[in-house]
Amino acid sequence: MDGQREPLTEGELAERMLSAWLVPEGVQFKSPEAEEGYRQRIQRVRAAVQLKVPDRVPFAPTFGVFPAFYGGITVEDAMYDYDRAHRAWKKTMLDMAPDLYCNSSGVYPGRAFDVLEYRLMKWPGRGLGPNQVFQYIESDYMKAEEYDHFLADPSDFMVRKYYPRIFGKLQPLGELQPLHNGMWMEMLGLIGSFGASGIRESLEALLAAAEEMKRWFAYLKDFDREMQGLGYPCLGGGMTFAPFDLIGDTLRGTRGIMLDMYRHPQKLLEAIDKLTPVAIEMGASGPRQSGNPMVWIYLHKGAAGYMSDEQFHTFYWPSLRALVLGLLEQGLTPCVYTEGDYTPRLEALTEVPTGKVLYHFETVDMRRAKEILGNVACISGNVPLPLLAAGTVEEVREYCKGLIDVAGKEGGFILDSAAAINEARAENVKAMGDCCQEYGIYR
Repeated sequence: MDGQREPLTEGELAERMLSAWLVPEGVQFKSPEAEEGYRQRIQRVRAAVQLKVPDRVPFAPTFGVFPAFYGGITVEDAMYDYDRAHRAWKKTMLDMAPDLYCNSSGVYPGRAFDVLEYRLMKWPGRGLGPNQVFQYIESDYMKAEEYDHFLADPSDFMVRKYYPRIFGKLQPLGELQPLHNGMWMEMLGLIGSFGASGIRESLEALLAAAEEMKRWFAYLKDFDREMQGLGYPCLGGGMTFAPFDLIGDTLRGTRGIMLDMYRHPQKLLEAIDKLTPVAIEMGASGPRQSGNPMVWIYLHKGAAGYMSDEQFHTFYWPSLRALVLGLLEQGLTPCVYTEGDYTPRLEALTEVPTGKVLYHFETVDMRRAKEILGNVACISGNVPLPLLAAGTVEEVREYCKGLIDVAGKEGGFILDSAAAINEARAENVKAMGDCCQEYGIYR
């Protein structure tokens, strides 16, 4: 024996992560009732994911910027005043009483963006009105002819090409020598290139942004500890993206990556393969810090209408499936958040281990999803956002009842909105939770 331990099995990893999730490090429960409520909520969600029958249907809506509106602040306020965001999000979670709460990590720290002169999006107060939701600015930040550079040395490409294009303050980094040149005495040339004009200002901007990020992360940690102490588990421990979307969202843009499927298919596939382990690491890094095993995978370009079935099975699904399996190997729970119509993709989504994956749906026929995936994976969604924004309480309740009857049959269902809730009538959001409490009970 060499004294080394055998690697933990997937089941052992899952149990270790569950133990950490059940008793989060550093959390002080406010009362015995809060501690019991915390455990009940986790067990309820866990049972649904494992295709077991919980005591009732879990209620876990995805809140976007709704808490800002509900809490009486602007979205711009939430990005720049963490104390006000804390109060607004806390009020929303306590009043709506979901089984899994959302913090405001999806709102982002505006001052860090300001310091770096971030160009990849517009946000409230910076190109948009104070109550508008951020908008991405797509472009080909990586040119088609740059695939070889990216494939040969992704980190060098990101530092010397990508970051200078998306951060105004980091443009001087493009003057650096290739990072891989810093070997043996060639490091002198690399170090010397840091003396190029503007590099000092870039580094100072990075340090200032890092200080702001420290404040933002500290605020999120304080919020998480408070909500958990009140008896609410967090919705997610980490997040990542399909490898195809990592390229299409931020490097090539939608137009670029769609053209690449025809003009540069092999280069695209090589880049997808290169980014698959990166996507796994992105998803696994958060749970290592939080102990929460739920990793959300947000899908943007795999829906029907973006690509054909053949393209989906060539460029999208193999790497997405590899991402799901890679997270499972680390004892994590992949939560695949589909956007758009995934009806033609339902059969493919069955190609995962049973009772270990959650699929969220926006516009899919939930009856069909239950028929195909009901014995494979938990499903969630898909209360329409227009209904929450303009419908009546009774209309919302009737829709939720229909979902529970169809998708909640014999467990394996979590009630959620079709997509992130932004503008909605508060009484309609509350009606979703009330429906779970009153109608979603399993007998």
